[in-house]
Amino acid sequence: MATLERLRVYPVKGLDGIDLEAATVLDGGTIEHDREYALFDENNEVFNAKRSDRFHRLQIAYDTDTGTLTVRPPDGDTRQFNLREDRETASEWFSGYFGTDLSLRRDDAIGFVDRRQMGPSVISTATLQTVASWFDDLTVESVRRRLRANIEISGVEPFWEDRFVGERAPSFEIDGVTVEGVTPCARCAVPERDPDTGEPLPEFRQRFIEKREETFPEHADREAFDHFYTLMLISRVSEADRGSTLRVGDPVALTDEQ
Repeated sequence: MATLERLRVYPVKGLDGIDLEAATVLDGGTIEHDREYALFDENNEVFNAKRSDRFHRLQIAYDTDTGTLTVRPPDGDTRQFNLREDRETASEWFSGYFGTDLSLRRDDAIGFVDRRQMGPSVISTATLQTVASWFDDLTVESVRRRLRANIEISGVEPFWEDRFVGERAPSFEIDGVTVEGVTPCARCAVPERDPDTGEPLPEFRQRFIEKREETFPEHADREAFDHFYTLMLISRVSEADRGSTLRVGDPVALTDEQ
């Protein structure tokens, strides 16, 4: 049976994620606490992992009840910041770590997601397992951290999520919450990097593209994909279902299977 296997959000854009047992869909269509905070540079531009591989070297924990972020740098003392009460201290610390002037900001209405009119990202466990099998030294968890999806679905075939874009694409429901596909997710440089060290895997992109083309599923609309360096679904939660809570273990089904 198809099941919501994992809910993962990324409290600070660019840093690692945390797993939740349950999460509310915000009125803006995103998941609560996802990219709730982001660093901005002096030019008012988002400063994230696309711009620095040093993000990967930070281990984090985040308490969703208190807003406390724990940061463990590779060398140095663990630090804690209450992001709801004192972002200035956190901004100063991150500025020192990255060597550039940064400010940490909060958006608890939508979050600093890349596609602000869309919703959570979706991938299947089988897709993660398949991608891991393309590389000798990658684990499923490493691939999971490289691709950074919000919603992971188990009990379905690899690339299940590809069917939800294109002409006549179906939608699916997570325990009655309707989710529609919007676009496949084109990948950037981040998946090429080791999620702990930031070191790139030189052959990652080319091998990924070759295997993606080789295994592209029959159930997907090829015309909806611009290229093969694409993986993961960017979705939209029905406006009527915003405010609902998603829970790990919720059943998942295509809408025409209800």
